[in-house]
Amino acid sequence: MAIVIALTIIAGFTIQFAMGRSTLAARPLVHLHGLAFMGWVVLFVTQVRLATSGPLSLHRRLGWVAAGWAVLLVVMGFAITIDVARLGKTPFFFLPQYFLIANPLTVLCFALLTASAIRRRRDPDWHKRLHICATIAIIGPGLGRILPMPLMGPYAFDIVVAVSLLFPFLGMIRDLRNGGRIHPAWWRGVIAIALIVPLAHVIANSPVGDFLYAAITTGHPGAAMPPWEFGPPPPMPS
Repeated sequence: MAIVIALTIIAGFTIQFAMGRSTLAARPLVHLHGLAFMGWVVLFVTQVRLATSGPLSLHRRLGWVAAGWAVLLVVMGFAITIDVARLGKTPFFFLPQYFLIANPLTVLCFALLTASAIRRRRDPDWHKRLHICATIAIIGPGLGRILPMPLMGPYAFDIVVAVSLLFPFLGMIRDLRNGGRIHPAWWRGVIAIALIVPLAHVIANSPVGDFLYAAITTGHPGAAMPPWEFGPPPPMPS
């Protein structure tokens, strides 16, 4: 599962780069954000490998590095979202105000599930499933680069979340086949990830969402972007 998740994320970015839709000519914050999140993917796969093949002592020591890295991911997730909103560069298939709310909710979900996994570190069955669900919560940027996002209309973000739930559902099927029951950790992860969508809609469509969008974009180019209109698509690569 860890390898499939990692390959999904890598494939999404590789496809876009190969098609000329992504380049290395990005502002420093974008590169830092990418390094932070890809660094987590490397840590995640490494930790799974150490947990299954050892040494467990190194897995435990590296786990505290990963815990600090998870905090970095939350900071970078908020930073890049705010930066994109202020620059008026929200991806054209996302409604700017909804993106501003939904994107940080994904990293908060990641943080919540990661913290739960750390708290249950002495219970391997809970620990490993919660960590998998935490990483699934932030698989969207890679998965979304594989799916036909422009064709999904206003539900692009919601559909990506729904597709990402296929990963824990596969884990549930494995549990049923091997033990005859679904471990409750999967349900906790699925519910947490699924709740991102309704919470994002409620907050984004409330006065709180209006206030946050105005407060973050005022005085920046993003203030000229209508919060509930799709932006123009970028020019096609020549």
